Amino acid sequence: MSQTYYDSIVIDGLDTSNWDDPSVYDNLVKGGVTAINATISIWDDFETTMDNIAHWNQRFEIFADKIIKVRSIEDIYRAKKEKKCGVIFGWQNSSAIGANLERLSVFNDLGVKIIQITYNERNLVGNGCYETNDEGLSNFGREFVSEMNKLGILIDLSHVGQKTSFDTIELSSQPVSITHSNSLSMDNHPRNKPDEMIVELAKRGGVIGSNAFPMFLPDGYASTIENYLDRIDYLVDLVGPNHVAIGTDFCQSQTKNWFEWLFSSQGTIKSHKTIEVPQPYKHLIGLENSSKFVNVATGLQNRGYDWEDIKKIIGGNWLSLFKKVW
Repeated sequence: MSQTYYDSIVIDGLDTSNWDDPSVYDNLVKGGVTAINATISIWDDFETTMDNIAHWNQRFEIFADKIIKVRSIEDIYRAKKEKKCGVIFGWQNSSAIGANLERLSVFNDLGVKIIQITYNERNLVGNGCYETNDEGLSNFGREFVSEMNKLGILIDLSHVGQKTSFDTIELSSQPVSITHSNSLSMDNHPRNKPDEMIVELAKRGGVIGSNAFPMFLPDGYASTIENYLDRIDYLVDLVGPNHVAIGTDFCQSQTKNWFEWLFSSQGTIKSHKTIEVPQPYKHLIGLENSSKFVNVATGLQNRGYDWEDIKKIIGGNWLSLFKKVW
């Protein structure tokens, strides 16, 4: 089992860890993770996102023995061959382009391959999952989706409002993704998605990454990998093993201040809710960080999944989707 896992393509659909902590890269390599969708922009504007990319270019030099930049499918295969982790630039918001669609092509040239169109709240494109009202994609948002299709940037709907999500699935000429969410039917939380949306996404060739973020599971930080595997089971039963993947939402080494910024309104207005996160931050029991990624494969095997389906879920489905869109 172990060698079969380490010979496979393993992709995490969403990782938003503290990229200045060297142990993050150690754990990715130790865990045999071939590539990650690494969040490089959330509430950030154009200039800050450009700075973030500049910092990443430095990291690629500092940690050259552990990570490489992914600009193409070939880079993912190269990461596997060199036993490194490929870093895919991803955004969890579209705020970095402001009202200028031409900036999308600039960021595409710099290697941004995945963009979540809204983050929790309303922006120029559409509405987030925590907004009181969701009128769907704006006129600007419809142009934004078309431009992403033209450039070959994968659309992510994880933190996006329901009507905005349905509008995007219908409008997009390419399959879209939900990189890190679960089913609303199983866990009634605004960050999760109704079954009919997941089914429609799958019908059009999309993929959903099952989310392992403890705050969105019923037992919170007492949740275990078995709780997470239950969510994967539900999604596989719903749409089959060809449309389900992993999106851990790892936040390794992130601080309480970072979480307060994350859950603020537009990145500036502090949340009225108390943000309870353990310090140091911990993830699921049995899936504490990316070094334990193999436990997902082992757990699926213990539940009766055959190895071909396991390979799809732990990375193959993301790879297939990237090939379609990029």
